[in-house]
This record gives sequence, structure tokens and C-alpha cells, in this order.
Amino acid sequence: MYTAVYKKVRSGYVAWVEEIPGVNTQGETKLETKENLRDALQEFIAARRILIRREAGRGGRLTRERISVPVLA
Repeated sequence: MYTAVYKKVRSGYVAWVEEIPGVNTQGETKLETKENLRDALQEFIAARRILIRREAGRGGRLTRERISVPVLA
């Protein structure tokens, strides 16, 4: 799970994912911004997976597993 941060600006909203630098977006309404942020996060994750698979194809042996991290307050 990730944390979405929204900021009201003159033209609508800007938003970003607190835990992942570079995943950000904007929109005219908060709902539109939320949808855009979900899309941006999905695209970011898909791109990272492609890059990792390419790296594995260069002779590196990779092991993938899910990890759970407790959130610190």
C-alpha cells in the first residue's frame, strides 16, 4: 500500500506517491488527479519490471519474492 499526497493549486490538484520519488501527476479535480496518480503508479511499476527482466536477460540470475514492510509512524 502507498500513500497519495494531494495539494490544491490554482489549476486544480497536484499529487504524488510519498514512498516513491518521481511518481506524480496533476488534474483539474481531486478525482481526476487520483485516477491519474493510479495510472502513473501502475506505469512506473510496469516499467521497473521490464527493466529488471532486461537485467536478468544479461546473464544475471535474479530471485524475486514479495516483501512486507511495516509502516513507521
